[in-house]
Amino acid sequence: MTTDELGTAAAGRAGALLVVGDVITDVVARHRGPLAAGTDTAAAIRTVPGGAGANVACWAARGGGAEVRLLGRVGADAAAWHERELAECGVRPRLVVDPEAPTGTVICLVDTGEGAERTLITDSGASLRLEPDDWSDALLDGVAWLHLSGYLLFSEPSRALVAVARESARARGVPVSLDPASAGFLRELGVDRCLSLVEGVDVLLPSRDEACLLTGLPDAADAAAKLSRHVPLVVVKQGAMGAVIARSGSVYAHVPAVAATARDTTGAGDAFTGGFLAALLAGAAPEVAAADGCRAGALAVERVGGRPPMPD
Repeated sequence: MTTDELGTAAAGRAGALLVVGDVITDVVARHRGPLAAGTDTAAAIRTVPGGAGANVACWAARGGGAEVRLLGRVGADAAAWHERELAECGVRPRLVVDPEAPTGTVICLVDTGEGAERTLITDSGASLRLEPDDWSDALLDGVAWLHLSGYLLFSEPSRALVAVARESARARGVPVSLDPASAGFLRELGVDRCLSLVEGVDVLLPSRDEACLLTGLPDAADAAAKLSRHVPLVVVKQGAMGAVIARSGSVYAHVPAVAATARDTTGAGDAFTGGFLAALLAGAAPEVAAADGCRAGALAVERVGGRPPMPD
């Protein structure tokens, strides 16, 4: 599918965005300077709803355009809380309650210095136990776009779900996007295997680190161009350096970032993806949609946690 066809597919028919991905409880610890090994490090700590897939859905729903749905898997321990938080963001959740595993938890260590960079300690819990039995072709009824969280690539059951969902979408002519999600996990999975798993995806939304890892190239623009020989449209997120868009082996747009004072970079890439997809579904060209993504990312880094502000 070409980028022109993607735009037509997104804007030419009314329909919902279906996000399939992780729903996680984030424990955000904001500290200053290096962690003090073997003793205490003072921090401001908050527990907030998160998960790359859930965050994308919330940011996409923020504009109040297309309906946004989410398929995810959680434990009984926090299912009601997550369902309520998603609904308050305007998302229609379909959460599978795992009978054994607890809801996934991520500890986000955020250095409150100038870059507000974060380190993630992840227990994926129930989120990576999403499996083909949790999928139904009926989930695509009324759906114009399917987005898959890359965290689903990191376990066998959820990889199988990705394959089933992607083929189901292809059979209905529904475009599919994927955000690779984690350079660290991609490295463990292996580049060749990851590239084989994203075959058939229409839009790939990696971070700079993920794009460079997947191509072995040090420059984000070169990496975007190379990836776009495999995926019709590639949007590389570069944080404070904006975004690079490539198709058919060439970069065709550089989108500048929006200035922001960073407090917590957790979920900034998810915010970009959600803003981008919402604009694309509304009929925007990819470069215009990426500008919306940059605005969402800038708003995200000025907040603690990975979700947008609640609607008034």
